[in-house]
Amino acid sequence: MKMIGDLHIHSRFSMATSKEGTPENMDFWARKKGISLIGTGDFTHPVWREELRERLKPEGNGLYRLRDEYVREESRKFPGEGTRFVVSGEISSIYKKNGKTRKVHNVIILPSLEAADAMAQRLEKIGNIHSDGRPILGLDSHDLLEMMLDVCPEGILIPAHIWTPHFSVLGAKSGFDSVEECFEELTPYVHALETGLSSDPAMNWRISKLDRYQLVSNSDAHSPSKLGREANLLDIDCSYEGLYQAIQTGEGLEGTVEFFPEEGKYHFDGHRKCGVSLSPIDVGRILRTFKIKKNVEVTDNGKIII
Repeated sequence: MKMIGDLHIHSRFSMATSKEGTPENMDFWARKKGISLIGTGDFTHPVWREELRERLKPEGNGLYRLRDEYVREESRKFPGEGTRFVVSGEISSIYKKNGKTRKVHNVIILPSLEAADAMAQRLEKIGNIHSDGRPILGLDSHDLLEMMLDVCPEGILIPAHIWTPHFSVLGAKSGFDSVEECFEELTPYVHALETGLSSDPAMNWRISKLDRYQLVSNSDAHSPSKLGREANLLDIDCSYEGLYQAIQTGEGLEGTVEFFPEEGKYHFDGHRKCGVSLSPIDVGRILRTFKIKKNVEVTDNGKIII
């Protein structure tokens, strides 16, 4: 089944989000935009999880659908079978590792609300999951992945918007120099990376160390109307298993819908006060000219080999 999937979104229980972030409004905007599969977002928040349990019905395949009595009348005019939901959420991990403060966001996707209950129960022992749908926890990303695999081996962890300077696995301000440095021996369990609004697959293909990962894109929407500004093109069995195979192996992941990277907040490097703005091509030239890292090679076509 060919579909569009947007897996990283937020409800009204996350900070700086719209009050319109309800299941029925998400369903409406997904139908309006032709998005067949969306994440629930914020599965760690107990009130949101109860609302999801009340308003969604399981399809028996790891996906959920809005109960008929909650479907807005305006939603029924759009063609298709309606929106499927998959349980998802984002964790903000802030912690010390190798002498540096790290701030990494990771998206977790799970096959059921029961698995979400179990995961939330474990996370609540680490920190506060009640005040923000995207909880900030002093939990190493490696340990978060380990916890997820222990609670639900069928779960999926995707490092979020991997190039955001302040809150991502490869962020210039608080990230790592490689995915392996972050997740250590558990790196083989990370199969996909989220490009984020400021980069696209072509930019990520320039980095040889990322070649083994599936590249996925999601809206990270803070209001339902922003759904689908980035998304995934899927040709899968409409089930959690089908989605799992697409993300973990690439089978059925046919591409992504991309926001213009140039419009993203963090697309170019530079320094505002100095009036310096560097495109990715400029950065590659600098690396090649000054050989900033001995283990970095930049080919003539701009691919960075690490």
